[in-house]
Amino acid sequence: MARRRTLRPEEEELWHAVARSTRPFKGRGRLALPEAPLPQHPPAPETVVKPRLPVFKLGERARTETVHHLAPSLTQSLAAAPLQMDAKTHGKMTRGKILPEARLDLHGMTLAEAHPELIRFVLNSQSAGLRLVLIITGKGKRGHDVGPIPQRIGALRHQVPQWLRLAPLGPAVLQVTEAHLKHGGSGAYYVYLRRR
Repeated sequence: MARRRTLRPEEEELWHAVARSTRPFKGRGRLALPEAPLPQHPPAPETVVKPRLPVFKLGERARTETVHHLAPSLTQSLAAAPLQMDAKTHGKMTRGKILPEARLDLHGMTLAEAHPELIRFVLNSQSAGLRLVLIITGKGKRGHDVGPIPQRIGALRHQVPQWLRLAPLGPAVLQVTEAHLKHGGSGAYYVYLRRR
């Protein structure tokens, strides 16, 4: 329903003049017009329109932390592993001051070929009384990536640390760390073996 508004004095005079010149429809009586002016209501105070939604600022509730937690890199996960060996010897080893007693190069091997070779090498090295061995995996090369999900580079590089934690190699291995640059850097691992 529309609100009625009060007429200004000049509008009211015009309205009365138009109303006097009209004729009623047939069969209806004449409408009596009030001669007294209509009472004027004071204008209503302006009401504050409350918004339906609370006032907000764009991005005020956005999280400041990253939503997606990426898996730690291989270097970070090896560095975060608890230290199982002597800290002084570990420091020398990571700085490349201790020479590995034996080395295994897995370059060019598939996962199926490399796994039995790794098991044989580590268990034979432990039987021979060796403590520090170097396992070279290579950094891997970027293959043809056609999918929407990126593929990790270097299958052996990512798989060898997992194999060294699982049986039958887990009980023989004391510590696994990334090799120093002069021994292959991120493409090789120092494996510190337990004594028999």
